[in-house]
Amino acid sequence: MARALDRFRLALLTSFSHDVFGTAKAAAYSAILCLFPTILVLTTLLALAPESDTVRGEMRAAFAEVLPTDTMTLLHDYFNHQTVRGLQVVSSAIVVSLIAAMGMMLSLMGGFRRAYDLPRHEWNFWVERGVALMLVPLCLVPMALATVLVAFGHQIEQWVVSNSYHALGPLVLFVWRMVRWTIGLFTTIVMLAVIYQYGTPRRRAWMFVLPGASGAALVWFLATLGFGFYLTRFADYSVVYGPLGAVVATLVWLYIATVSVLLGAEFNAHLFPKTQPLLPQSAPVEEEKMVTAGKGDPE
Repeated sequence: MARALDRFRLALLTSFSHDVFGTAKAAAYSAILCLFPTILVLTTLLALAPESDTVRGEMRAAFAEVLPTDTMTLLHDYFNHQTVRGLQVVSSAIVVSLIAAMGMMLSLMGGFRRAYDLPRHEWNFWVERGVALMLVPLCLVPMALATVLVAFGHQIEQWVVSNSYHALGPLVLFVWRMVRWTIGLFTTIVMLAVIYQYGTPRRRAWMFVLPGASGAALVWFLATLGFGFYLTRFADYSVVYGPLGAVVATLVWLYIATVSVLLGAEFNAHLFPKTQPLLPQSAPVEEEKMVTAGKGDPE
């Protein structure tokens, strides 16, 4: 534990020289460009599904438990109005979401590379963007599973309580809510571990990325709760930014989330630093020839 705390302190100090906070700004900007088109596509698909009002209500309640209050104000119209948008609008939103998500991944991957002091051009231009684009669906799968579980958690809670003894109802409800949030935290850890593992040119064993993923997920959850408490009790961004207050609050929340992810990578890099690149195979041979030539007696 003492070693982990010492490495975390070093990660915080190194984060300044690696421009973690500047990288987080770029990632947060791309993330907010990705968030709202993704919600638009999601609510359009839900509008086509049977009993969409119930599903959208559960989804709205699930997002309200995770997102800050001001962000939910922006998403209010998306979830409260059943609108089937045109194919052109949906396809444009999908393209914008993918491009913005790829930009966010590229910013995070740049931060990972600096954390491990890896050379910039180990991946060429197209390979790096291909990897960033591949990471988007890899992250969406665990996030979708967690969202479904959280979204339908209220219905499962009602079923569990109705089918349990009256005296045990509060205990069962408490246990189920702990299970929901545990699965949500575990899913976030899995998603971050995938990003850490495949977001750098050199991959290692999964145990080398799990500490940073676990710490980043925990910091992310605690920071989200703290920021939500701050917004509801003290802050009012609309006083300074007017109608853009909710957008600014969402951007700040995304900035906090991306800082957490990048600090997790810095923590992993201090716990398990990646090896430096190996020399080309021809280098030792050429070096040996030079040494042999230098040792030879002059004619």
